[in-house]
Amino acid sequence: MAELKDLIQSADWKKEKHAPVIEAQEKVKKGETVSVKIIVGKEIAHPNTTAHHIRWIDAYFLPNGEKFPYQIGKFEFTSHGESGQGADTSTVYTAPEVNLKFKTEKSGSILVSSYCNIHGLWQNSKDIAVE
Repeated sequence: MAELKDLIQSADWKKEKHAPVIEAQEKVKKGETVSVKIIVGKEIAHPNTTAHHIRWIDAYFLPNGEKFPYQIGKFEFTSHGESGQGADTSTVYTAPEVNLKFKTEKSGSILVSSYCNIHGLWQNSKDIAVE
C-alpha cells in the first residue's frame, strides 16, 4: 500500500525548480509577527503553463514539543494560460509566490508543501527560534 509520506519529494532549491523556498527570519521575539515569503522556482523558474504548473502551496507551523502543526496558509494558483481558445492562449499566468504573516510564542518549524501537476508533491522546512 502506498503512503503519502513516500510520495513527497525534497531537493536543494538552487538546483530544483519544484522545491519550495521559505524566506523568513531565523529569530523573532515572543509575540512578534513572523513574515514569510514562499516561492516555487526561485533560482530556476518553473514554467507555469497550462500543461506544467504549480497548483497549490500549503504552509504550516509546528511549535517545538507539539504533535500537530497549525495551518498558517493555503494558496491556489488557477491561471496557467488556458482560455476558451485553448491551452496557453491567454496572457494571464499566475506565479507560485506568496507572502504571509503569523505570530507565535514558541520556537518551531515552518513546513511547506507544494504540488506540481506533472512532478507531484514537494516539501521544505525552516526552523524559527523565539527569544
